Parts: sequence; C-alpha cells; structure tokens
Amino acid sequence: MLKNLLILFLSIFLLFSCSKKNNQRVISEPTEEEIATKIYIEAVEALKKGDSFYAGKKFKEVEILMPQGEWASKASLMASYSDYSRNAYANAIFNLERHISIYPADKNIPYAHYLIAMCYYEQILDEKKDLQPLLSAKEKFEFIMKTYPDTDYGTDARFKIDLIIDQLAAKEMSIARFYIKTGKWIPALNRLKIVVEKYDTTVFIEEALHRLVEVYYMLGLTEEARQAASILGYNYKSGEWYEKSYKIFNKKYKVKKAKKKKEMGLIRKKIKSLFE
Repeated sequence: MLKNLLILFLSIFLLFSCSKKNNQRVISEPTEEEIATKIYIEAVEALKKGDSFYAGKKFKEVEILMPQGEWASKASLMASYSDYSRNAYANAIFNLERHISIYPADKNIPYAHYLIAMCYYEQILDEKKDLQPLLSAKEKFEFIMKTYPDTDYGTDARFKIDLIIDQLAAKEMSIARFYIKTGKWIPALNRLKIVVEKYDTTVFIEEALHRLVEVYYMLGLTEEARQAASILGYNYKSGEWYEKSYKIFNKKYKVKKAKKKKEMGLIRKKIKSLFE
C-alpha cells in the first residue's frame, strides 16, 4: 500500500515538474524586442565589415518588426546611413526625407538633415560637372546653419557653404573662359559679372576683374575696361592679374612670372559616429 502511494506521489511530482519546465520554456521564448536587438547588432556588424547593402536590409527588418518606439526610428536612420555609405545617394535622400516625415520627434532629426546635405555634397565632383548637387547642397546646408546654428552640424555647414560658393564661382569662371576662348564676348561678360557681383569673396575675384578688362577692351569699351582695371588695382595692385591688366593698356610692360601656388583640394569631413 505504501509502495503504491509513493509511486502515485512520484508520478504527480514528475507531472508538475514537466508542466513547470514547459511553462519555463514558454516564458523563455525571445520577445520581439530581443529579436530586434539581435538583428540590429547583426546589421551593425555587417556595416562595420563593409557590407552596407546587407546591413541596410537588416536595419529595415528591425523597423518592420518594431514599428513603434525608439528602435524603429533608430533602425530607419541607420538604414539610410547604410545607403549613404555605399554611395546610393538617391535612396539615402528618399529614405531620410521619409524618416523626417514619419519620426518628427526623433532627437536625431538634425543628423538626418545633415546626412541629406552630405548626400548632395558628396556628389560634387568639380566645377565642370552638373550644377544641381552644388545648389541642393548649398540650400540644405543653409537650412542647417539657420535651424541648428549652435550645433556641430551648424558649424560644419558654414564651412561647407564656403567651399560650395568657391565651387559655384569656379563654375562661372570655367564657362566664362570657354566663351572668351570661342570669342563669345557678351555671354562671357555676363558670366564674369556674376562672379564680381555674387562671389566677390572668393579666390576668383581677381581673375574675373582682369577678364572683364580683357572683354571690355576687345569690345572697344575702353572706359569700362579702365574702370574694371582701377577696381582691380585699388584692391589687388600687387597681384599678377593686375599686372596682366596693366599690360593691356601698356603694351611694352613685361609681366613678371609668378611662382605657382599649390591648390587646396576639397576638404571633406567624415560623418559622425554610428548609432549603436
């Protein structure tokens, strides 16, 4: 009798033990947040290894899995950064604008605007290429400078705008030189006036004034040529461009050979640290 009671007791104990273990297994199933965390970490590792395409896919998975809350906005931004890092600028800009629209309360909105500006900025090759990235980058950096003036983004925006203005002036000068070379004096004159009126703080102002002297002189507008030469002489009398303008009116004058200066390349700053 006692033996039967012990067997019954043991059976009941094992039954409850199995039930408890089964309950523990149900409780230990990973939550959606835990799954999202694992995928996010996997995406970050892929990004570090240089597989930006795979990283972007994984970040988007996280956003779909956790459509509400901090994880979604974080993953959305990192997916956009993944596009940027593999030079998929159009995708990055589209997704960043979507991010700004969907997550307006995200604390990283200034970063999203900055990354859009950088997408345009990175497409600037030289003054002879498409003008649109220059203008788009300038507009976006001006927005950042106005909206977030006391941030690192605002500081860098001011620096980038100076470089962009130099590039815009360089483009106008490049076109003006082409018109001068082909004898199209009026279009050349119009381009040079843009440089003098809009980009007078750039390194191209001296050359633009000298080219004005040349073009006015070729058109027989001697008085206008002298006025441009006077402005050049008043501000940059010791410069080589003034010497060249001086020679136009004084044919026997010999221009001194100037030493070539090294041109400074376009300085680019890296994106801020990744969000992990």
